[in-house]
Amino acid sequence: MDNQKRYKRQIILPEIGKDGQGEISNARVLVVGAGGLGCPALLYLSAAGIGHIGIIDFDEVDETNLQRQVLFKTHHIGQNKAEIAAKELSSLNPDIKIEAFAKELSSENIEILFNRFDIIIDGSDNFATKYLINDAAVKTNTPFIYGSILGFDGQVSVFNANEDNAPCYRCLFPKAPEKHIANCAQAGVIGAVAGIIGATQAMEAIKLIVDHQSFKPLIGKLWIIDMHSMENRILSIKKDPKCPVCNKDKDHIMLNNKSNENISEISTVELIKDIDKYTLLDVREQNEWDLGHIDGAYHLPLSSINKGETPNIGKDKDIAIYCLAGIRSKQAAILLKEKGFTKLTNISGGYEKWVEYSKCLK
Repeated sequence: MDNQKRYKRQIILPEIGKDGQGEISNARVLVVGAGGLGCPALLYLSAAGIGHIGIIDFDEVDETNLQRQVLFKTHHIGQNKAEIAAKELSSLNPDIKIEAFAKELSSENIEILFNRFDIIIDGSDNFATKYLINDAAVKTNTPFIYGSILGFDGQVSVFNANEDNAPCYRCLFPKAPEKHIANCAQAGVIGAVAGIIGATQAMEAIKLIVDHQSFKPLIGKLWIIDMHSMENRILSIKKDPKCPVCNKDKDHIMLNNKSNENISEISTVELIKDIDKYTLLDVREQNEWDLGHIDGAYHLPLSSINKGETPNIGKDKDIAIYCLAGIRSKQAAILLKEKGFTKLTNISGGYEKWVEYSKCLK
């Protein structure tokens, strides 16, 4: 890359220099998810001159995304996030290569993708994808930069780095929590929180790429910040000698992502046209149900389904499941499928879309 003027302000840093900028220009980084974390990470990676950036996201831009997903504008609503992000970033920095993958990350495509990139940035918002990213990163020997936000809290770490005794994500969290953990759509988030964590993930990627002795990434460390008070701390993470993944022969690592099981989806528009076909199941918590629900729906919270409870509905019935935004309902569908329910459909967009569309019909 010949455009040294663009990167002058970082080249003059002794930790970067011309050699470091050369490494940045030759680096290949894949960002999983162009959401609240992915958008700021992508902006700073592109601005820094990362030579080859990949973006994978199957989702479309929604109006509720605009509060924190800073790559998107109002006229992008309804368009694929990865493709729009690639166009916006190419405008920011036409010198670099940007690839958009408008698909869902799955056990079928993850190894091929990871083998094409040097570093993975985790911008996902669910445990199934985080574990899939980790396991594939270990299997393909690819470092990945973990990020997580909830409310005013954020976390960042670097896993599976090419160092002796570097831990993986499962060394810290061997398995997903059994109880339901609210995501940003349910618990809320300030956009600036996502911005700080996503930008930190970009910073960690640059540290990994430049590999300067005085500029070390968060390998074996978990950075935690509470933005209510701006208090932060760093916890040490040790490699677990009994880890079920990174202590295993790479050829024996099995990749599985339960969130990608074959659960059909239906939009609110399609559902209303054919609503008599379905038995509706609301899997939101009691306080959400009390604030409003679809008339005639059964109610069984995801927290109860996680404990093994099942709805009093025939297992061969056509069941359409909804939550607030369509994420928990998909998790519920996967769990109920394991319990023998055979005709499950997830209502995409959830109760939010139902309320929005119902208002349009009045």
